[in-house]
Amino acid sequence: MNTSEYQDNSSVHGYEDCGINHNMVDVVVPSLYFLLFVPGLVLNVTVMWILLQLRTESTFLVYLKNLVAADLLMTLTLPIRAASKLPSASLGLRVFTCRFASTLFYFCMGISIVLMGLISLDRFFKVVQPCGRLLGQNLLFGRTISIATWTVMGAVALPNVILTSETPSGSSHNHCIDMKTQVGRDFQKAVILVLNWLFWVMLVVIGFCYTCIARAVVQSYHSSGSTNEEVKRKIKMKVFLVLGVFLVCFTPYFIVQVPYTQMQVENKHDCTSESMKVAKDFTLWLAATQICLDPLIYFFLCRRFREQLSNLQIVRRLTT
Repeated sequence: MNTSEYQDNSSVHGYEDCGINHNMVDVVVPSLYFLLFVPGLVLNVTVMWILLQLRTESTFLVYLKNLVAADLLMTLTLPIRAASKLPSASLGLRVFTCRFASTLFYFCMGISIVLMGLISLDRFFKVVQPCGRLLGQNLLFGRTISIATWTVMGAVALPNVILTSETPSGSSHNHCIDMKTQVGRDFQKAVILVLNWLFWVMLVVIGFCYTCIARAVVQSYHSSGSTNEEVKRKIKMKVFLVLGVFLVCFTPYFIVQVPYTQMQVENKHDCTSESMKVAKDFTLWLAATQICLDPLIYFFLCRRFREQLSNLQIVRRLTT
């Protein structure tokens, strides 16, 4: 599922001067990944430890545990991807990143997108459509669909590892695409379309679910006769938290990816494609920031998580 590793930062160097400082980009982008790795690792290890203490009694917790597992795996790929983007990176490291680390990165991104959609549907069934609990909030259903998500995404990602098998020349700037067989290149284009389709479908699902939830919550709020605007604001913030994280992290990347991918398919090398490459690099980093934003979902939407975290803080105070 290595959806955008067609060319590195230097692949368009030398065509024309487009006013882009590639030396700075080559340093800034890896630095951003390195800076994201430490807080991402600390947050997700802590979250994973807390969630493992909680007994899985709802589909919501099933999805949260799967989401933090995907986030933790994505976090572990960041230093490898960052190091491979440095100008001094060895060919062997770049080859390993193209074949394995980037594939795992996009694999985890796809799983996160699906799980955020499932979390939204879970909240929708709980608040708006209680009759949907029979299936939508059944533990067996939650575990089955989670396993299916990992299996399908793995089936999509595995061919990328197998078909990225050619040996690139040391002078090549297009390591990832040069490593692919012709079948691998065609498969890559298909995966890009599927992942884009998946994102936009999930965006519609999440938007619909939380619009309905917000309407139901506000109506209930008015029916209770409450006039506390602060409470109303906090309710809306909790309702739209998943949508907000989804929009902030993923939308810029998938907006940029569509025209960028088209330019790659057409093999264009001009200032527009060069600018789109830089935009893709930065928006892909923004997508990776979900590993630090997802814990907000656990904290604000899961009462048992907050309680467990509070107990952890108390233990720390007692032992210091």
